[in-house]
Amino acid sequence: MTVQLAKDDRDILACYPLIRELRPHIGEAQFLSHARSQEKTGYQLAFVIAEDELMAVAGFRIGENLAWGRFLYVDDLVTLPAHRSKGHGTKLLAWLKVYAAAAGCLQMHLDSGLQRLEAHRFYEREGMSVSGYHFFIPI
Repeated sequence: MTVQLAKDDRDILACYPLIRELRPHIGEAQFLSHARSQEKTGYQLAFVIAEDELMAVAGFRIGENLAWGRFLYVDDLVTLPAHRSKGHGTKLLAWLKVYAAAAGCLQMHLDSGLQRLEAHRFYEREGMSVSGYHFFIPI
């Protein structure tokens, strides 16, 4: 089981079946252009590969703000349902922590939908804490 960064269009497109689990509103035809567009603000995809198959993927970026200082923000984190509870998500989160530290980040953040209770239990098991609410309004 290894973690790799997506380095070309083929790698990015290979991540789509996993991202679709989390972001079903994005079609396969749009995914590559969305991912490439977000690269302008530092977005990257990292994935866990085992047995020649992608098992988990994370979309993330490095940022900096007054509240958190330098941080790694996880936009997307998903493991294929058939491969959950096999250590793939744990491996990916551990890799992201090391990547964040190497990039000089002080913290790692992510948001998770209220309905994703299993994901919340996983994040808490991995040492993450609930630190607030996220509010939004459609424009």
